[in-house]
Amino acid sequence: MPLPPPPPPRAVIRDVTAGSAAHHAGVKPGDRLVSVNECEIPDVLAYRRELMLGEVTVTTERSDGSLLTFEVAWEDPGLEFEDVIFDGIRTCANKCDFCYVHQMPKGFRKSLYMMDDDFRTSFLYGSFVTLTNLTDADVNRILDEHLSPLYVSVHTANEDLRSDMMKWWRLKVKDPAATRIRDMIERLEPIDLYTQMVLLPGRNDGDEMEETLAYLAERPNVQAVAVVPVGLTDHRTNLPDLRTYTAEESREVIRRVEAVQRRMLSERGTRFVFLSDEFYINAGLALPPTEAYEGFAMLENGVGMTRDFLDGGMPTLPPRIEQPRRVLIATGTLFGPILERALAPLASVEDLQLEVRALENRTFGHVTSVAGLLAGRDVLLGVKPGEADVLMLSPNVVKYGTELMLDDRSLDDLRRELGMDVVLGGTTLHELTETILFGAEATSTPQFGFSTHAIKEASQQH
Repeated sequence: MPLPPPPPPRAVIRDVTAGSAAHHAGVKPGDRLVSVNECEIPDVLAYRRELMLGEVTVTTERSDGSLLTFEVAWEDPGLEFEDVIFDGIRTCANKCDFCYVHQMPKGFRKSLYMMDDDFRTSFLYGSFVTLTNLTDADVNRILDEHLSPLYVSVHTANEDLRSDMMKWWRLKVKDPAATRIRDMIERLEPIDLYTQMVLLPGRNDGDEMEETLAYLAERPNVQAVAVVPVGLTDHRTNLPDLRTYTAEESREVIRRVEAVQRRMLSERGTRFVFLSDEFYINAGLALPPTEAYEGFAMLENGVGMTRDFLDGGMPTLPPRIEQPRRVLIATGTLFGPILERALAPLASVEDLQLEVRALENRTFGHVTSVAGLLAGRDVLLGVKPGEADVLMLSPNVVKYGTELMLDDRSLDDLRRELGMDVVLGGTTLHELTETILFGAEATSTPQFGFSTHAIKEASQQH
């Protein structure tokens, strides 16, 4: 017996602008969008597309099921929605050997286990997608609406190797042609693509990586490539054996990529391929200078995050602070030594006791070293109650727009259990230093890169 068709998309209206056409028509927060010009609307992109027609008819549904219809001529109706995707996030058609969701420990909020792979959030938020779940209609929509740029996980241009690494579910692939990454990149030629390669030692690095980069460099729509190492946790039960890069292997990746950068800079006027910070830190090599990141286009993927943090340096340091205070900064093991060196000049400030503490990640395992994946329990296991006046954490540890950490512990929970103030530091060295000295909590938003969850949390999906 065939399954019933899914219900039509109904976007929940979060707010109605005062004085707008929707407000005058009587639309209320909590009502739902039914249609625009009698067309079902799957997402905010389609909503905007219909509005561009100029004269539109909008139908909404009240909580009692009654419908309300009003017309708009060349103006915004005044509706804001709870989500940008109305018909549900598109999920992944792959079962990659290195999928981070498959390595998640149990017990977190449901959204963290969603394997999303939606071209719409790629366009809206810069999240990376594999393209393997696209239909022919999806591709045509991307081209017709010029949804550019998109962010694409390539991993390798060797089609057989990509199939072996990603192992797509046959029943979830709507169009077998979508699994051919070269065909998809070439079909999407009018669309700017920012791409990434997640490297696995001995699989898609070395000569394979160079061949992939050579292919991508030939494609005029590929704007840049981010190269990042595989991210692992200690929760890989019943998954293939994978390992992280050694320092020597990291140096070899850097050597090869920097050779490509030099050639591309000469041929295309851009370095084209950019390495994530982990490679340099793991190799024990200095980070590239600011100009080598060419505007940090791949910052959300951990490419240049450390350099971006250090840029601008510190503010002028006072000889002493007005009120003596003990400040403890908790971060991940990857960034801890860098942060400690960067903040060393603060030792000259009288009445300030400052410690940078690199916390072991006991939630995901010691192999997980980035600050953005520290959970509240990691902080509680690594910090003793009352040992400082202020505990500072990276803005990356909380869900975007909230004070909730990955395990749903809040900063208030930490304040209560540790008996100290807990604040978020800054996303630059200058901001963090001012927070340490003057106690003004930073208001800047997270740098997304080192947390695999941040963009999805921002769009209420992951």
